[in-house]
Amino acid sequence: MLLYVLDLAGIAVFAVSGVLAAGHAGLDWLGVVVIASVTAVGGGTLRDLLLDRHPVFWIREVRYVYAILAATAAAIAWVHFFPLPEHALALADALGLALFAMTGAQVAEERRLPALVVILIGTMTGAAGGLLRDVLTDRIPLLLSSGIYGSAAIAGIAAYLLLQAAGTPRRWAFHAGLLLVVALRLGGIYGGWHLPVLRLSA
Repeated sequence: MLLYVLDLAGIAVFAVSGVLAAGHAGLDWLGVVVIASVTAVGGGTLRDLLLDRHPVFWIREVRYVYAILAATAAAIAWVHFFPLPEHALALADALGLALFAMTGAQVAEERRLPALVVILIGTMTGAAGGLLRDVLTDRIPLLLSSGIYGSAAIAGIAAYLLLQAAGTPRRWAFHAGLLLVVALRLGGIYGGWHLPVLRLSA
């Protein structure tokens, strides 16, 4: 039940980030719904296809679609009446990244896959929706341009697995990993944290 609730939360948060990106791109309302939907289901769809889970989650459970539509409508209403907070898109994306990365890792973990595969599946689940959103709205993807991003997901999932291996209850390990992803991503947004950059001479 907790995994289901967090999945719904991730869907809603990523849908909101899609609305904000579509608004910055000047799309009409149908375009907004399309971008919100692609952002919300992109990572989970990739996860289910890679793990051969059929039908994919949003086809199997229509409540995910309702969550996307509700979050999209709420976000459109909000931006119509209130100014956007600074870094609103990045903050929404940070929460979506953390929720989807960790739930994606748990889905992979339940298949008893090796730890490295769990980390890769979780990271792709968290990052793929935002990557599609940025490509479709003609933005440089956050995954490639904005400091700590995919590495935050990798670190959070790795911490989750290591804490469990050390005897920490799964629920507490999950929350610790989730908080680590958010903290690292916020450090990238507000603190300018980033991985070393490879620079080659001409």
